[in-house]
Amino acid sequence: MTYQTHNPTVAAQSPRPGHINKPLFAITGGFIAIFCLIALFDLELLSLIVDTSFAFSAQYFGLYWQLLLLATFLIGLVIIFLPGGKAIMGTMARPEFSVFQWGSMIMCTLLAGGGVFWAAGEPMAHFLSSPPLFGAEAGTPAAVAPALAQSFMHWGFLAWAILGALTTIMLMHYHYEKGLPLAPRTLLYPLFGDRAIKGPIGLIADASCIIAVVAGTVGPIGFLGLQVSYGLNALFGIPDAFATQAIVIAGLVTLYTLSAMSGLTRGIQLLSKINVILAGGLLVFMLVLGPTAFIFKSYFAGFTSYIANFFDMALYRGEAGLFGEPGWLGWWTVFFWGWFMGYGPLMAMFIARISRGRSIRSIIIMLSLVAPVITTFWFTIIGGSGIAFELGNTGSVSTAFEGFNLPAALLAITQQLPLGFLVSLLFLILTTIFVATTGDSMTYVISVAMSDEDRSSMPVRVFWGVGMGLMAVILISLGAGGVGKLQSFIVVTAVPVSLVLLPSLWDAVRITLAKGRENT
Repeated sequence: MTYQTHNPTVAAQSPRPGHINKPLFAITGGFIAIFCLIALFDLELLSLIVDTSFAFSAQYFGLYWQLLLLATFLIGLVIIFLPGGKAIMGTMARPEFSVFQWGSMIMCTLLAGGGVFWAAGEPMAHFLSSPPLFGAEAGTPAAVAPALAQSFMHWGFLAWAILGALTTIMLMHYHYEKGLPLAPRTLLYPLFGDRAIKGPIGLIADASCIIAVVAGTVGPIGFLGLQVSYGLNALFGIPDAFATQAIVIAGLVTLYTLSAMSGLTRGIQLLSKINVILAGGLLVFMLVLGPTAFIFKSYFAGFTSYIANFFDMALYRGEAGLFGEPGWLGWWTVFFWGWFMGYGPLMAMFIARISRGRSIRSIIIMLSLVAPVITTFWFTIIGGSGIAFELGNTGSVSTAFEGFNLPAALLAITQQLPLGFLVSLLFLILTTIFVATTGDSMTYVISVAMSDEDRSSMPVRVFWGVGMGLMAVILISLGAGGVGKLQSFIVVTAVPVSLVLLPSLWDAVRITLAKGRENT
């Protein structure tokens, strides 16, 4: 395999849509097939493997991940103020997409994984059982700000920064200016040079990152089937059975595969725009007709607590110490960090592709500051409303939420609003589109990574789009346990991915400083 390392025009503008990296395809496809086969024939064995690997990963890599995410965010803030931050990336003088189109596609990435159900469930979970750092009395007004602050930590600045604040700069520089592949392996180029691009190191890096993204995407697809099926049963009396779940997933797969096939400028961009408009409409509705005063009061209280305790929460270890049993951390902070890191390299590829013509500064501000603030307010509107209803009528949300039932918590909140039935239905539709926007963007970038080029062959996009749906159907056929094990496996896949992300801590700064010198 050859790469045009000194001819960016060839590498970036003249893709070979029929080219497929066959070894990479075989490794990733084979691994996913083996995972599903073990799940089908011996779920207990799979559970043992995943649980053991999860415990090891959370115990020995949790502290490293906490430091990595914090460093990524802080270094990004420094880069904003460097002279090189004004440099335009992607060898385009003007952006390909408008600010709204660009922002919509970015916003629909992280939020898609849990922007609805987790927004309803996580603040409620922390309200009913206060995080150990705060230790507030559960279920009381004193527990509101800590509950929101902890949710903001998991879905705020650090989570968004790891999705591409630094890695996007690297990929845009090396791909569009140096002609290296738009693939995870390129993130290792500062350490290994051509060995990362042409040798087994790069193959392992690409495979690890693709497997992590597949696990991180199939999980939400599977859970969407379970959650929407529950919602349809609650709203319309449709049986909450495997057949309903499979039909929901089939519809979702059709939607995001067609979107991915149509490309960035049509399906993916259009679906993201629709998603943002619908989300914005529901946000305004809940803000105006929901517990408005409580939402604003709790947001400012929660955000103030978030900022005041930012470093304490980011570095909280509790009884885990350096390398002890993670306990609470393992199922909250470390789990989320593993999930988001798994998306990191391929999400950076996607953001690099849609950010051509934009400055380093604008990319970091959008990812590390704008998107997190919007996300925290979104969590307050949904989760804060749930807390307000629970404080006003104990059990109105917590009873449905018992057993960590995320879709039940959402419906318990939305049905207490005016036009509750319609709002609940629209939230189910919104959730489906949210997951679809992740499915289409990840299908697209997985296919790009497989092809080592800006665009991929249509059959590859269809394969991965349909393949992730089939994997989800197989796992939910085993009950929620199959998808649950995949969710835990996300943390395991984050181990190699977190090592791929490490060079970005210094190389993004180096690139920005070099850009600054070029402009002086």
